[in-house]
Amino acid sequence: MKLTTLTRAGLAAAVLIATAFLLSHGVLAEEASPAAPTFNKGDNAWMLTSSVLVLLMTIPGLAFFYGGLARSKNMLSVLAHVFYTVCIVVVIWALYGYSLTFTGGSSIIGGFEKVFLKGVTTDSQAATFSVGVTIHELIYICFQMTFAAITPALIVGAFAERMKFSAVALFIPLWVTLIYFPIAHMVWYWPGPDAIQEAAKALAAATDEAAKKAAQAKLDDVMADAGLVFQWGAIDFAGGTVVHINSGIAGLVGALLVGKRIGYGKELMTPHSLTLTMAGAALLWVGWFGFNAGSNLEANGGAALAMINSFVATAAAALSWMFVEWMVKGKPSLLGLLSGCVAGLVAVTPAAGYSGPMGAIVLGLIVGAVCLFFCSTIKNAFGYDDAFDVFGVHCIGGIVGAIGTGILVNPALGGAGIIDYAVIPPKVADYDLWAQLVSQSKGVLTTLVWSGVGSLILYKVVDVLVGLRVPVEKEREGLDITDHGERAYTM
Repeated sequence: MKLTTLTRAGLAAAVLIATAFLLSHGVLAEEASPAAPTFNKGDNAWMLTSSVLVLLMTIPGLAFFYGGLARSKNMLSVLAHVFYTVCIVVVIWALYGYSLTFTGGSSIIGGFEKVFLKGVTTDSQAATFSVGVTIHELIYICFQMTFAAITPALIVGAFAERMKFSAVALFIPLWVTLIYFPIAHMVWYWPGPDAIQEAAKALAAATDEAAKKAAQAKLDDVMADAGLVFQWGAIDFAGGTVVHINSGIAGLVGALLVGKRIGYGKELMTPHSLTLTMAGAALLWVGWFGFNAGSNLEANGGAALAMINSFVATAAAALSWMFVEWMVKGKPSLLGLLSGCVAGLVAVTPAAGYSGPMGAIVLGLIVGAVCLFFCSTIKNAFGYDDAFDVFGVHCIGGIVGAIGTGILVNPALGGAGIIDYAVIPPKVADYDLWAQLVSQSKGVLTTLVWSGVGSLILYKVVDVLVGLRVPVEKEREGLDITDHGERAYTM
């Protein structure tokens, strides 16, 4: 009996010691309550890298791509437009752009909760697409900053070689404030997975009718704290609407308002350096992995899916453009190959994390041919001077990608599906083709109208204040000398 008693006492003491040890190391405490969202160093490292990759897309990638397409007398002008755009947007984004885009306020535009980055510290967290996983908010701010910078930089290719630098300098800050920030808010702002899951769990835990009603109301409020297009159910993984349709339609409006270049359709206006354009296209493709795979916000399988899609869709679109052009015109051009490459990148942008790889290849094959048709047949038929085919590649490619995403997200076609965070645990929601296509179409139309009409108004305002177009004699001499007082090449 004494031995049994001593044994039991020893076991009890051992249990107490083990419990104290586990509590001191937080093990039992973590099991007792859900873990708070935590940073993942791997995700942070990936997002730091992605932010720099997207900057690389713009400077020097886009600058080289556009610069090579320009005539030599306007080379520096194009570079200046792109570089200025990056600089002014980066400052505006930090001052108030981030707040207007990624805080609550309304379904159209955010508020001033984080103006001047108020309340953002090195410990601030930004949600990802996984419950309980976050990245540093400062990294997220930098990542989205690069998106805000490249979007208006794309526009300048449409009216290149004839718009005043002063007009560009005024138009860009107006456009990002009144066009880009609202569109980005409408498409991308949402409460995040943790807020939705917390509200869903509270609803599941409610026992009586009154509690269930209150919990349901809370869940509805959380779900309503999102942008208008997001609430419609439209999906845009990395910016088909926000970046490409948005900039493409704004570019077309600008090209129409500023008018054709002198001699357009009569004089030969060939790119002065396809070598430079090739280098720019290659930098764009490399940087686009940060654009698309980075938009997953985590270094996991979702980023891997976006990465392979950015490989195969791009290659397929480049080949599609080249072979169709070869059949129609008799020769395969390097410019066609490069243009198809960019068209493929544009189209896969909204689909990168949703489509399966085979679907991405089909999307690339389609968009290469469609964009070639718009950049040649349609452009020639209507006679507009979209200098570097911003509308034909970015707007049209973005539309093809946005609508295609609604189809290719279908799990039955190899797509990843759309996660429903309002169920416990989150899972892929049932797919409805018609409903998704309606949502995608509403997102596309909203972007076309908001950006098209809004850009028209802003161009008119700028025209009244400083004028849009350089005088004829300055355009003939070239904007490098007349606007900037320097030359790209001295021989």
